Amino acid sequence: MNAREPVVLGVDLGTAEVKAGLVSLDGRLLALARSGYELDRGGGHGWAEQDPGAWWSAVVSAVRALRASSFGEIVAIGVDGHGPTLVAVDGRGEATRPAITFLDARASAEADELAAATGVRGWALGGLPAALWVERHQPEVAAATRWYLTTWEWLAYRLTGEAAAPLIPSQLVPDPARVNTAGIPADRLPRVARTGEVVGSVTETAAAALGVRAGRPVVGGTVDAFASYLGAGLLEPGDAYDPGGSAGGFGVYWDRPVEVPGAFVTPAPLSGLFSVGAAMAATGRALDWYRDQVLVDTIAVDALLAEAAQTPAGADGLVFLPYLAGERSPIWDPEARGVLAGLTLGHGRAHISRAIIEASALAIRHVAEPMLAAGVRVNEMRVCGGPARSRFWNGVKADVTGFPVAVPAVLETAVLGAAILGSVGIGAHLDLRAAIRAMTRIESRIEPTPALAPVYERLFEAYRALYPATAPVLRPLQGLSA
Repeated sequence: MNAREPVVLGVDLGTAEVKAGLVSLDGRLLALARSGYELDRGGGHGWAEQDPGAWWSAVVSAVRALRASSFGEIVAIGVDGHGPTLVAVDGRGEATRPAITFLDARASAEADELAAATGVRGWALGGLPAALWVERHQPEVAAATRWYLTTWEWLAYRLTGEAAAPLIPSQLVPDPARVNTAGIPADRLPRVARTGEVVGSVTETAAAALGVRAGRPVVGGTVDAFASYLGAGLLEPGDAYDPGGSAGGFGVYWDRPVEVPGAFVTPAPLSGLFSVGAAMAATGRALDWYRDQVLVDTIAVDALLAEAAQTPAGADGLVFLPYLAGERSPIWDPEARGVLAGLTLGHGRAHISRAIIEASALAIRHVAEPMLAAGVRVNEMRVCGGPARSRFWNGVKADVTGFPVAVPAVLETAVLGAAILGSVGIGAHLDLRAAIRAMTRIESRIEPTPALAPVYERLFEAYRALYPATAPVLRPLQGLSA
């Protein structure tokens, strides 16, 4: 390979780690590095915060690791991040308080007020409810704050010194005047830009920290879910994806807006389409939790997967509810708790592993069910992230959901999606559709196993009934200790 090949640096600021990748203009992932950080839930009931300083340290670590591999010449940087998360910063880009993440529940009253004041609801409000909470409850922090940003806006700001809020086509946003009237100074909101346009260039300070050349263009980013849509190659109504991240989720393109309880229906990153999406809280982390906290690193995840693959579908009647960090879609209950139901003396480690793996697919089926009822069609589900490396896990998702499963050649779809935005921003591809066609491809496909449909129908009925049956029993026990 030509060492001077032009490449795009894609940076995905995820919930638990940053991933940085060097991507060729034809979509090959040439190098990948990652670095993690913690989530702090100790500040108060329902709080979930992160330190933007830890994010930046992780970005620096990951990008420097990439440059050590000397792959090509960076011609653009594309970014994405988790959200809606609020990052409050001063004029130098330093955080004035910890970031209030999308897992945080403290600003629910502010969300309702802003929805009433602006006519905009849900994720379209971004981090504004948390910003209003800061204005009301931490006035000294608000006074020190120059910008209220999302994670991807913050990352672009740290790289360029330019505060910009990139919007996707037809995105509904609150009127700044109404936001100002509601209590958030409009001059603390960044200027509006377009997702996929250059918002600035890398400053000398950021370049020195990262080990890249100053002046490289930085392209306006988006939320990690939408970046994954792009990187997974979704183009048409009925194209769906499973992000496979630590939180978990499901999304599908449709040709018109629909009403789906518990889901997000927004304009899609591609003009003329709509995203019907759902986000969970911890389905992607459940198997790691089992290995790390219960088995205490006595066995590798690959070995757990191999054992689970030898266990019958349905785990001999064992069903797992993966609400280890509360749950978002479809129940929206931050107090929800995980449940392992149906245990007998005949169950062992492999059964529990299989139940956890099946739960990640049952959760997708649970959020997809009301979408299908609303008339949405799923042609194919593209699986992404670490779990998609396992053909067994991919097969379970096909069998449980009944959706044909496609495995992209690049599984780090958010990183690839950020790079796709970068390539369009510098004109390497005409538009997003052209970039997606040029930079994504499918490695393999898996069809559901018809013989397993009756097993998973029964298991899904038990899964769906488990939360309403156990929540009233478990809720009084929250906070119980000696």
